[in-house]
Amino acid sequence: MNPLLHLALRALLAATLLAGCGTPVVNPVTGREERTVMDEAAEVAEGKKAHQEVIAEMGVVADPKLQAYVDGIGQKLAKLSHRPQLAWTFTVLDSPEINAFALPGGYVYVTRGIMAYLDSEADLAGVVGHEIGHVTARHGAQRATRQQNAGIGVFAASVLGAVLEAGGLRGAGDLASQVSQSVAAGRIASYSRDQELQADQLGAEYLARARYDPKNMIDVIALLRHQEQFAADTAKAEGRSAPAGTNWLSSHPSNEQRLQQIRDAAVKFQGRYDDDGRARYLAAIDGITFGDGRAQGVTRGARFYHEDLGITLAAPAGWSVRNGSAAVGVVNAAGDAALVLQLVPKEAGATHDDVLRNVYKPTQARSERTTLNGLAATRVSGQRSGAQGAVQGFEVTLVTGPQERIYALRPVARDAQALQRARAALGEAEASFRALTAADRATARPWTLKTAVLPAGGIDELARRSPLPRADGQLRLLNGVYGGGELRAGQRVKLVQ
Repeated sequence: MNPLLHLALRALLAATLLAGCGTPVVNPVTGREERTVMDEAAEVAEGKKAHQEVIAEMGVVADPKLQAYVDGIGQKLAKLSHRPQLAWTFTVLDSPEINAFALPGGYVYVTRGIMAYLDSEADLAGVVGHEIGHVTARHGAQRATRQQNAGIGVFAASVLGAVLEAGGLRGAGDLASQVSQSVAAGRIASYSRDQELQADQLGAEYLARARYDPKNMIDVIALLRHQEQFAADTAKAEGRSAPAGTNWLSSHPSNEQRLQQIRDAAVKFQGRYDDDGRARYLAAIDGITFGDGRAQGVTRGARFYHEDLGITLAAPAGWSVRNGSAAVGVVNAAGDAALVLQLVPKEAGATHDDVLRNVYKPTQARSERTTLNGLAATRVSGQRSGAQGAVQGFEVTLVTGPQERIYALRPVARDAQALQRARAALGEAEASFRALTAADRATARPWTLKTAVLPAGGIDELARRSPLPRADGQLRLLNGVYGGGELRAGQRVKLVQ
């Protein structure tokens, strides 16, 4: 499940409503007075607290040079912003998602996923400048103030906004629950169009102040629109419906009117700008993990591998693997049934009986001891008490895998009919769970993004030796020419190996 969703839900339960209608503050950007339930001190305090949770949940890229590079760009922009006095923090998160977001108090995040697709330092500055704009204009605090009357915790509203910024749900826990939670977050906390436009305008202004050409913000939009088109083209080629928006652009309205407004904001700032820093940027990202990382496990074709845990699971024909930080799902084409794989926390118990008693707490159950590809397993079905004491049916297979870790394999479906239709494929998916072999371990290694001089054979030559599926399109996407254009032999480009 999306780790920020966990964070938001915890904050939603823990945050305390502030009394009254708030206190007056002067907005640093507009100079106008506004009433707020989150003054600057509260922004900083709550941002600091949430920052620790974001880091714990999502992890950071373990590359001090890359972190310092991004922080340096962010600090340069922040010092030229409307709130230079904040103790700004810029972090590269270890996530393949194509996203960036900010929390109140000066905490800005970019994922390694979005960095792989950007093409220059100025592009990165455009993304970071936009997020700085959300903080300087106090959009999180404004959102929290609007939500107080709805009975939502003040900082919870702000963090739920960050859930949207962080983008697509990749996890595969209870499908219906995840959909309802993401919809609720959208109703509660989306930025308004005016706030997005203001963040664009502020980002353009901060880029100009830092001597980056603000037109790079337009380039970023083009890059990410091509990414969405590639995802749609890939889905069509595989006979799937196009995915819902899953990148930074998706949570930032992208109609033609707004694109024109971005162009208008950019051209307001005329001047002499430094180079776009493409060479510095490519040097900085050379060697980062591309796609799923070691901590998340990797998907190769129809099979999921996790090298550290020593396990693998496969999707039946027509099904797909959806990899999240807390769960892995094997999901059918209709999206109404899945087998969900989760690692059971050690504190839940050392035996299958312990886990059943401490986690599932059945009121009645039938269990069967068995093995799954040589691993000790227990299949359980029965009933337990749900919300307000309602009786729920449940099914789970508990498996003891390598290093004596216990895993739960749960079939979930939209309704009983969908579950019944999927029974055979769910059984096939469960039967594929096993320990890694020596041969599997080579396949389980993450891919790495590298930079190199484009050979005479161009992208076609690189694609022939690339491990990427649809390598030609993916490499064109990574190098900014998926929507048209050509690269020159001898030019430095990105590749994946």
